[in-house]
Amino acid sequence: EENGHQSKRLRKDADEEDAEDQNKKSPKRKIVLLLAYSGKGYYGMQRQVGSSQFRTIEDDLVSALVQSGCIPENHGEEMKKMSFQRCARTDKGVSAAGQIVSLKVRLIDDILEKINSHLPSHIRILGLKRVTRRFNSKNKCDARTYSYMLPTFAFAHKDHDVQEEVYRVDRETLDKVNKLLACYKGTHNFHNFTSQKGPRDPSAKRYIMEMYCGEPFVRENIEFAVIRVKGQSFMMHQIRKMIGLVIAIVKGYAAESLLEHSLGEEKIHVPKAPGLGLMLERVHFEKYNRRFGNDGLHEPLEWTEEEEKMAVFKEQYISPTIINTEREEKSMANWLNTLPIHDFQSSAVEMQANNKNSK
Repeated sequence: EENGHQSKRLRKDADEEDAEDQNKKSPKRKIVLLLAYSGKGYYGMQRQVGSSQFRTIEDDLVSALVQSGCIPENHGEEMKKMSFQRCARTDKGVSAAGQIVSLKVRLIDDILEKINSHLPSHIRILGLKRVTRRFNSKNKCDARTYSYMLPTFAFAHKDHDVQEEVYRVDRETLDKVNKLLACYKGTHNFHNFTSQKGPRDPSAKRYIMEMYCGEPFVRENIEFAVIRVKGQSFMMHQIRKMIGLVIAIVKGYAAESLLEHSLGEEKIHVPKAPGLGLMLERVHFEKYNRRFGNDGLHEPLEWTEEEEKMAVFKEQYISPTIINTEREEKSMANWLNTLPIHDFQSSAVEMQANNKNSK
């Protein structure tokens, strides 16, 4: 019996020594991971510890990090222990081709292959770079670029009877869309484009660098187009509401003047376009790159070598999901049917009065 206990103890000591040796070989380092994912079926990016019924991208990512040996199991439960930070908190159903997360991990051999082997195929780590010890992907990010893929029949005027698979947007309508999208450029008060922010809230002011709709293309007999927007940062639902209002104006449900009016202090009820077509394209770190990108110790946070992988992932997982889901579930067509009953002129006073009456 004593010999049995002793041999167990010796084995345990040997295992602990092996683990220590492994940790010495692969010390913890601050890194960023370039992450791509299809967001369908997930409740957004950010992990909600203790809410297992609301599965998020980070749930699967953290599980893969633990299983691959990059982080200890307790770091998965308390993510601040590994200094985890995501660059953008994408909403329910939203995809990404160039999300960035920063964290401390053990730099084990073949780290990307090992993490990816524990991830589903619709979530991939496409790249890894070492960063400075105090790097925080959210705080160091200068700007974020999103795209929104939508069927062009969303721009058809309400008075025209449209067959979805036959409709093709004309140049005049596309020019009008781009004229309206350009109105968002610059610094504006976007309190009407999110929830729970008042007109005097300083955090409702956001800076938009560019916003435009590209040339249309046909997939599965339906014509689509992609709207791109680059901004310093975005509030919850902001992009979907910005696009929702432009669609409502182009279709003839709201006056053009409402867009400028919505950037003022009065409360306007802005419609929110479906989440399906929204994707985080890339995040930008110009200031960090200027300071640390060429210091001889760190690489600039640019992903030119990974561009092809990102494009392949989008083509394989994100675009087909958007197209097929639109065909099957008709999320855009169903949402367009709600616009005729939307009250665009609800003022703050009217809404408060309605709330009091309903109570």
